[in-house]
Amino acid sequence: MLDFVKDYASKRLDLLKMEATEKSSLTAGTVTFLAIASIAGIFFIILLNIGLGLLIGSYLGNYAYGLLIMAGFYLLILVIVFLARNSIKNGVANKIIKMLND
Repeated sequence: MLDFVKDYASKRLDLLKMEATEKSSLTAGTVTFLAIASIAGIFFIILLNIGLGLLIGSYLGNYAYGLLIMAGFYLLILVIVFLARNSIKNGVANKIIKMLND
C-alpha cells in the first residue's frame, strides 16, 4: 500500500509539473506574440499618423497645422483614457484573474 501511495504522489507531482510547464510555455508564447504584434502595430500607427498629419496639413496649406490637429486628437484620447482609468484597471485585473483561473 505504501508503494501505491508513493507511486501516486510521484505521478501527481509529474502531472503538476507538466501542467505548469504547459501554462508557462503558452504564456511565454502569448507574450512573445503580443510583443511582436505590438511593436509592428506601434510602427504602423506612428507612420499612419504622420501621413495623416501631413495630408491634413497639405489640405490646410501648412503641414504644422495638420500635425497639431493630430496631436490634439491624441490629447483628447489621453484625457478620455485618464478619466476612464479606474474602469480600465478593473477590467484588465478581472481579465487577468479570469485567465489565471482557467
